[in-house]
Amino acid sequence: MAVTLAELARRFQGKVRGDSGIAVERVATLDAAGPRDIAYVSDRKYAALLSGTAAGAVILTEADARQYNGTALIVDDPHLCFARVATLLHPPRAFNPGVHVTAVVDPTASVAKTAWIGPHAVIGHRAVIGDDVFIGAGCVVGDGATIGARTRLMARVTIDDHCVIGENCLFHSGAVIGSDGFGYARDGERWHKIPQLGRVVIGHNVEVGANTTIDRGAMGDTVIGDGVKLDNLIQIAHNVRVGENTAIAACAGIAGSTVIGKRCTVGGQAGISGHLIIADDVHITAASLVTNSIAEAGHYSASLKAEPAEKWRRNAARLHHLDEMARRLAKIEQKLK
Repeated sequence: MAVTLAELARRFQGKVRGDSGIAVERVATLDAAGPRDIAYVSDRKYAALLSGTAAGAVILTEADARQYNGTALIVDDPHLCFARVATLLHPPRAFNPGVHVTAVVDPTASVAKTAWIGPHAVIGHRAVIGDDVFIGAGCVVGDGATIGARTRLMARVTIDDHCVIGENCLFHSGAVIGSDGFGYARDGERWHKIPQLGRVVIGHNVEVGANTTIDRGAMGDTVIGDGVKLDNLIQIAHNVRVGENTAIAACAGIAGSTVIGKRCTVGGQAGISGHLIIADDVHITAASLVTNSIAEAGHYSASLKAEPAEKWRRNAARLHHLDEMARRLAKIEQKLK
């Protein structure tokens, strides 16, 4: 589709400097854009590329627009505006409703007439598939599971028995929702499995990345709030609760029964121990290990940056002597007193 800059300015509270009648069809990077494309700059380190771009228009702040002679869509937040323009120009692929001939749909399941059930998908006993839902190839929707309107499951997504998925969600390939939590009781030298009897309940407008796993609750439910964004390869354990509009980056792991507040961010490869409470508006940097609850909003880190290996080995050797050094320092302080 093609949209004029005037229409984009009206939709996204911007203003056009230059030809407002220019129509753009796609979004693109500054160096790859052509006359029917729109690009953006939100970080000034890319401003040097402005002089060489062939984009039909560029989304800029008022200050950055002074460095550019071409047509500009001027807004307060170019990154956010770009996201909205990209969504408008590149909507999800349309589909025709129906059930593929190779799909297996239990006769007790309720499937909306506007939904699509893809090749080799399986829809279980008394499952409910809402309006305009897209179920991709090879997906499994378990017994009694519910999928809300306009939610999309890409290929090979598993929604296990009795899980509840809200509206307007997106699940990328390989996501597994509702597998058993890691629950065992010691039986001498062996382990006895504890049945995992809860569900996963996911709100509206949630996105779940490829190969991310969310375990069902042991007795209560694992709950993912509205607007949560989960990257690829995340593990969320049983009975975890993630608050609204929290975003978690790739390879993070959240242990069982931890509660994460609203509007939090968790960096890639971070680990959060079990049975903790993380307050609203907490931001945890990448590769941090969180072993205690966090009661106040703010930014938290618990990782060491990479150093030359020789320096790291010296520092690591010193770590083994910290207790001894602390005792010696305490004796010296006592003598000085």
